[in-house]
Amino acid sequence: QVQLVESGGGLVQAGGSLRLSCAASGITFSVYAMGWYRQAPGKQREPVASITSGGTTNYAPSVKGRFTISRDNAKNMVVLQMNSLKPDDTAVYYCNALLTMGSLKSEYWGQGTQVTVSS
Repeated sequence: QVQLVESGGGLVQAGGSLRLSCAASGITFSVYAMGWYRQAPGKQREPVASITSGGTTNYAPSVKGRFTISRDNAKNMVVLQMNSLKPDDTAVYYCNALLTMGSLKSEYWGQGTQVTVSS
């Protein structure tokens, strides 16, 4: 049974920081690309940051320079460090695990964690 369990969300003032963690189980974590997505009320889910199995990172322009994604394959964990938070960062943040091999795709989602940034 695959599980992605997020933690670390909460309420923070603008300019503050939060650290989101996602603990994975039931998958060979090291071969999966891991990512964070977010969904604000009334908006579509959007990608925030991702990290490949090889450690290559990618960020949405809106968070580049403020957020940092990292992974610990020994702990089966991916972390999103969020600094200089803005009210526009308020959303439910979801952890994603993705493995693609040719036409085959294996993808899993966490249940989400709420991040609220007050002005």
